[in-house]
Amino acid sequence: MTSPTTTAEGTGDRELLARAAAGDRSAFGQLYDRHVRPVYWQAYAVVQDADEAEDVTQDVFITTWDKIRRISVVDESVLPWLLVTARFTALNARRRSHKVRARSIELNAELPDDSSVEDAVVAEQIRSEIDKAVATLSATDRRLYELCVVGDHTYELAARELGVSHAVVRNRISRLRTRLRADLRSMRETS
Repeated sequence: MTSPTTTAEGTGDRELLARAAAGDRSAFGQLYDRHVRPVYWQAYAVVQDADEAEDVTQDVFITTWDKIRRISVVDESVLPWLLVTARFTALNARRRSHKVRARSIELNAELPDDSSVEDAVVAEQIRSEIDKAVATLSATDRRLYELCVVGDHTYELAARELGVSHAVVRNRISRLRTRLRADLRSMRETS
């Protein structure tokens, strides 16, 4: 009898992963075929949307290919790593989706139905002031702004990318947002 992580030919996840890391796309395809369903259902459990779960599943396997040399095999299976990756990827997708929805609602509530040329000019001035304020930030703070404020990185992902702790990212983003709000407030008061 074969386990879920070995085929009838006896090829286990560890061997397939090693072959895939060496560039064997067929081995990667076998890993995909073996684990795509549980990864999909893990994603679906979080996002509760079939299309979004498919996107997350695709992202998980892209991440797997990108990080193939750093994946840990547990009990001869890559599935635990895939499921954890699927969960975090799905949580990030859900967070992005909620953020986009909330921002869309917020923008629609702020804008009058009949946007005027003046409104467009003011919006452009605000964008310009934000750009000026961001330009004065340190390189690290600018990168955090790009990753977490404008982009869709979680603090954890940004921390990993920058090689700092989650707390450092959280604190710097908090200070960054406070500073940008103050800069915008002073711009509004002077105009």
